[in-house]
Parts: sequence; C-alpha cells; structure tokens
Amino acid sequence: PLAIIGFFVALNWESLSKVPGLIAGADPLLVLIAFLVFYLGFPLRGLRWALLLRGTGFRIEVKDSTEILYLSWLVNCLIPAKLGDVYRAYLLRINSDASLSRTFGTVFIERILDIFTIALLGIAAGYWSFRTGLPPEIQVVFGIAIVIVVLLAVALFTLRNFGRRILVALPFPQRIVEFYDRFEQGVFGALNRRQLPGLALLSIAIWMTEAMRLFFVVKAFGFADVELGISGAVFVALIGSLLTAVPLSPAGLGIVEAGIVGILTLVYGVPLPEATAIALLDRVISVFSVIVLGSILYAVSGKPRGKGIAHRVEAPSPAG
Repeated sequence: PLAIIGFFVALNWESLSKVPGLIAGADPLLVLIAFLVFYLGFPLRGLRWALLLRGTGFRIEVKDSTEILYLSWLVNCLIPAKLGDVYRAYLLRINSDASLSRTFGTVFIERILDIFTIALLGIAAGYWSFRTGLPPEIQVVFGIAIVIVVLLAVALFTLRNFGRRILVALPFPQRIVEFYDRFEQGVFGALNRRQLPGLALLSIAIWMTEAMRLFFVVKAFGFADVELGISGAVFVALIGSLLTAVPLSPAGLGIVEAGIVGILTLVYGVPLPEATAIALLDRVISVFSVIVLGSILYAVSGKPRGKGIAHRVEAPSPAG
C-alpha cells in the first residue's frame, strides 16, 4: 500500500504539492469538532457490545467494554486482516471467565450489524445525494451493497437452521462441534428480540458519527467548489469504512484513501488536491489519533496484562 501511495504521489506531484498548505489552512475548531464527534462513537460502540454480551449471559460495564474495544482498534490500525477483533475476544477472556467462543460470536454478529447498517445507510444516503440521477459508478456500488445484504441474510439463515447439522455431518472432532455450539450461542443469543430496536438505533448512531466526522472535516477546509452535504458525507464515509474490511493492510491503508479520493473526484467532481487533503485529514483523525492515544492507553491500562475487569457482574453462564 505504501508503494502504491508513493507511485500515485509521484504521478500527480504537481497537483498534490498543494496538499500540505491546504491541510495547514484547515479551521482548527472544526477539526476539533470532527475529532470529538468521531470519539463519541466509541462509548456507543462499547454500549452496543455490552448489550450483545448481556444477551449471552455475560455482563460488563460500558467503561470496560469501551476500553477493550478501543485497544482492539489500536491493533486493527497496526496489523492487517482485522486481527484486532481476535485481540478483543482474547482481552475479554484473560480479564474474566467469559467464554472465548461465545465472545467471538458477539464480535461476529456485531460485524454483521455494521455491514447491514453501512449498506442500508449508504443506499439511503446515495439515493438522497443523487436524487437527480444515479451515475453508473454509484449504480454498481448499490448493486454490490444489495448483493452483500442478501448474501448476509442467507448466511445467517443457513447458520441458524443448518449450521450444526452441516458441521456434524462432516468429519470434524467433537471439540470443534462444541466450539461451534458456543459460537452459535454467542451469535444468536446476543440478538435478543427485545434488544434489536436498541441495537439498530445504536448502530445507526455509531455510523453517523463516522459520517459527521467527514462532514466537519470538509467544512474545516471551507472549499468554495466542494458541496458535499450531509448525505454526501454519509455516502463517502460509509464507502471508506467498508473498504477498511479489505484485509490487505492495517486499517485499509492505501485502499481507503484511494477509495475516498476516487469517489470525491470522479463522482462529486472535487479537484484532486482538495480531495486528497480531505482524505488525509480524515484519516489522521480516524487512524493516526487511534495509534497515538491507543498506545498511551495500552501503556497505562491493566487489560492487556489480564488484571481483570472492574465492577464486573456475572450472569449465570457456563464458561467455555
């Protein structure tokens, strides 16, 4: 990814030489607002994960779930393939007697909720942003989003109704089947029907913090020729977030920036220097700040060293 970025910069050096000056001229107050809006999403994410864990019979304070989740984001910013999700389950396991396999189930269903929310919000924002007519590129994006939603729905239905039967029919050891049973309990136990409306609203609020971060970043530059609006910010930010799932680099380094710049320039007609400045400043907030602040938290937190979860309340649940 760094080589790709370097090659891109070399090809467009004359235009991109303006980028540092553009970033230096951004309104500090609006940049700070973008930063605060982004960080508002972490306690919301912590609350959602705590609710998912509660559905499996494990109770955790929002403070602890948010701290563990933020540390997992640090790992995602440093290591590819979303291994921070694995680290999150590991941190909960070494700090409590929570079932590791059930915890994997809650992380899995959380990711499913995220993808559903990104796809549906992205489609809604895209239709509003391009209500005068959808460009061909956006039609392709919408088609991909619809296919993803349908495939996820089919996968969840198959997992719920046939997952164990398929696994038992295959020559897997009993230990694998037991692990799957606990994983399935984590996936579907977390989705308590009474909690579903709250989880849906939380997911929407979480991803709106991502969109509003980009909205305020754009406003911070005050570009006269850039009219993105809230719906456009939602669409671009969610596409960028979806690209972070590509497991080729930490936090989608190189891939997300290229995607954001590409959408801004090709679809919204933003000049290349301005689009690059927007993408870079947005990523400084969403990635570089996590690396800096997350490293500080890692140094002072007891969670990576397994010193336990404060104020933990256990509901009856067999550990696994």
